[in-house]
Amino acid sequence: MTAPHALDVRTGPAPGLPGPRGDLSAAVAEYLESSRDRLPDGGDVAGADPLGEDLQLALHLCYELHYRGFAGVTDDKEWDPELLRLRGALEHRFEEALRERRGRYGSVDEAFEAVLADGADGGAVTRFLLDRGTPDHLREYAVLRSVYQLREADPHLWVVPRLVGRAKAAMMTVQYDEFGCGRAERMHARLFADLMRDLGLDASYGAYLDHVGAEALAAVNVMSLFGLHRARRGALVGHFALLEATSSPAASWMVAAMRRIGAGEAAVHFYDEHVEADAVHEQLVRREVVGGLLDEEPELADDVVYGIEATEFLEECLGDAVASAWDAGRTALRRPL
Repeated sequence: MTAPHALDVRTGPAPGLPGPRGDLSAAVAEYLESSRDRLPDGGDVAGADPLGEDLQLALHLCYELHYRGFAGVTDDKEWDPELLRLRGALEHRFEEALRERRGRYGSVDEAFEAVLADGADGGAVTRFLLDRGTPDHLREYAVLRSVYQLREADPHLWVVPRLVGRAKAAMMTVQYDEFGCGRAERMHARLFADLMRDLGLDASYGAYLDHVGAEALAAVNVMSLFGLHRARRGALVGHFALLEATSSPAASWMVAAMRRIGAGEAAVHFYDEHVEADAVHEQLVRREVVGGLLDEEPELADDVVYGIEATEFLEECLGDAVASAWDAGRTALRRPL
């Protein structure tokens, strides 16, 4: 099926800085604007909620410098030593919380079996959308996912130079699909921009950062955390494997939900594309990316499991927060659309 695309498929220039959510994110924003000379130290970070609004936004601000950056922020801030020092402390606090929740799976095979079984039911949010969702719920869900989807697959490319042989070749095969097989209008990030326009939303990159809460930021931040560190290459492969293993069944639920709610063809097309493509990707990622990596570096098996567990935990946090808000008749966003 081919859906029409908007003539303007750009997602805009670098976004503006969002409003702060506490002392840490305020300090980072002020430093990026060059209105502050020093950043908080490790002691300030140690007392912060690792999954809270302030720390997750501060970490997101640091990570975004490696993507589009922010309007008015100079490019040299990307490798600023002060920011890197603070980012390291934020990452350490974040990973402490993730590692505290280790132990769900004993092996890569066990993790995959559980993930595939659990993914068959679609998850709390997609079930809600299919059973009771309204156009407003659908718009909120698109906003929450836009922080990642408008740059879909970008964080996973960081692992490519850290792989060899089968794993690298298979990873690039999947990524070729993610980036539209050489056609800009078919890139998955562009398809999501079309989805947002179809739902009457602003498809500009970063337009809704102020609307998105800590749970959605954490689910995105973990990709950059794993991607920017060579030592976390196994965890990033685990993260990628989980996304690909669960994407096709989840997308099929979303197609059904969107058709019930009455979304347009461009919105439906984004998920239709993932139903087909990711069913193939799941086997390729499991056998060749994960299998190839562990054939070369079997000692990374525990890191792959860590990536799967961390991703599953953060996605559950996001899903529970969204479903709970909707069940209570509240918006799942920090501010209503």
